[in-house]
Formats: sequence, C-alpha cells, structure tokens
Amino acid sequence: MFIHLKDLAAKGTIRLEGTEDLTGFLPKSGSLLDYGPLHVRLEAQDQAGAAEVSGELEIDVEQACSRCLAPVAQHLTIPFHETFVKSEEKLLDASDDEEENEEDVLYVSEDRIELKPYLVESVMLAVPFIPLCSEDCKGLCPVCGTNRNEQACGCHQDKVDPRLAGLADFFKDQS
Repeated sequence: MFIHLKDLAAKGTIRLEGTEDLTGFLPKSGSLLDYGPLHVRLEAQDQAGAAEVSGELEIDVEQACSRCLAPVAQHLTIPFHETFVKSEEKLLDASDDEEENEEDVLYVSEDRIELKPYLVESVMLAVPFIPLCSEDCKGLCPVCGTNRNEQACGCHQDKVDPRLAGLADFFKDQS
C-alpha cells in the first residue's frame, strides 16, 4: 500500500481501503500463534505539503494465554494516525531542538511512501502483551503442569524460603 505525495497534493484527499497480507512481517512465534489479513480503512489528506494519514486497522489474532497456554482469539481494532513530510534537510539534521517541540512527524525523502512498515508497527504495538483466556484463569500447576482450569491436581505447593524456616518454627512454638 503506497501513497504518492504528488497525487495527494493534486487531489487533496485519497481514500485507501483494502486488505494487506502480513505474512513474513509479523512473527508466528512466541505468544502470537496466528493472525488473519489486515483490513485497512485509511484517509490521506494533504496538509500544506504534509501527508496526514488516519483511519482504522482491523485484524484477528490468536495468542497463547499467558497463564494456561490455551489459544485466545481476539479481534483488534487499531486507530492509525501518522504524518509524513518530504524533507531531505530534516533527514540529515534530525537532532534539532525544534523537532522536540513538533508533533510526531515522519520525514521521508521519496515521493512514494510505503505504508506497510507503519501498519505492521501499529499492529505489533496493539497486540496484547499479556493475553488471558479469562480474567479468573488459574493457569498451570508449577509442580505437575496440569491445567488448573480443567481439574485440581492436589499438588503441595507450600514452599518455605530456607532463610525464613527458623522463623516459621518460632511461631509454631507460640501457639
């Protein structure tokens, strides 16, 4: 998915709709087990030579629950907003104090902007860091590995820190 700055300047507004295949861009490892195509609804507007792109992204993802490792399917709706400015001067001298006061602007050197890397970045930032199958997920037993949501395992899990074992004996004598 591309935006041509000259076309945008001539038309004023361009609508971008469609689906993007993110195979090869998003990892299918770690907690991200699977994902569907990315549905893109964007509008690019020419703002005094800058391309302001905003809209919405939608994607279905499947992740492993961080407690019990069960698959969790989620539908993500992601807001998207980026501003692109064509300027070779800012690319060479990007450490100006003025840049700290400006909005988040991405400086590009080409007339043609490929949006896919920015779409992938937005998706990766929107994917939940700690996905849960439910808020009251009990997780896996650390001793035997049984899924405690499905059955109780009966494992004894009271481990006393050896540095505090003497203190536990002290309170036994008090009662």
